[in-house]
Amino acid sequence: PVKFENGQMMILDQTKLPGEEVYIKIETKEDVWDAIYHLKVRGAPAIGVAAAYGLYVSTRNFEGTRVKEFREYVRQTSEYLNSARPTAVNLSWALKRCEDMLDRYIQAFDNAADGFLCTCDHCAGDQVDDAKLLLLDEAEKIRKEDEEACYAMGEYGLSLLKPGMGILTHCNAGTIATAKYGTCLAPIYLGTEKGYDFKVFADETRPLLQGARLTSWELFKSGIDVTLICDNMASIVM
Repeated sequence: PVKFENGQMMILDQTKLPGEEVYIKIETKEDVWDAIYHLKVRGAPAIGVAAAYGLYVSTRNFEGTRVKEFREYVRQTSEYLNSARPTAVNLSWALKRCEDMLDRYIQAFDNAADGFLCTCDHCAGDQVDDAKLLLLDEAEKIRKEDEEACYAMGEYGLSLLKPGMGILTHCNAGTIATAKYGTCLAPIYLGTEKGYDFKVFADETRPLLQGARLTSWELFKSGIDVTLICDNMASIVM
């Protein structure tokens, strides 16, 4: 759901699914805020990944040469992005993690002995550039860690399932809600790779229809046997 390739951030607009598969370009903090607020990117892990990349994209054009001025700019931008969905825990978590990383970087310079740190504009500018790259690196770490966590959940969940099982899902906890694989859907994806031949029944999930619009779409797109049912059919299917 979130791509960062060749210096460009893209988000899959989930509000247009399943009718259209559209990726939108993210270039400003307003773009990031709008994508999170209007649920163009959704799912706690995916929001965290989008927030981390979004913080970098939103601050990489900072033109100052003082790293502490850049830190304050990052703080203000982070505060703004967090206002998009204050109840989304992964949003505030990812932003705080990026800010904490910057604080450790700056503290390392503050702790340097006098005379060993050059404070001319040129060297200070280099520190800002390094700080920007550290933000990008932290975003990459957050994405990779989530992907690895989802895969581990998939392996563990698959150990509880058997080939040919029928599986009932609700809402969307799939690959488009995370960095990759999904959480609850991860065992289905890993099982499919191993030939488990699952039969999935996806609840529509009212009122926003995440099951109808998203879960059934992504499973079908992956070649998995999925049947969409209305929520009232769940008890009969079970």
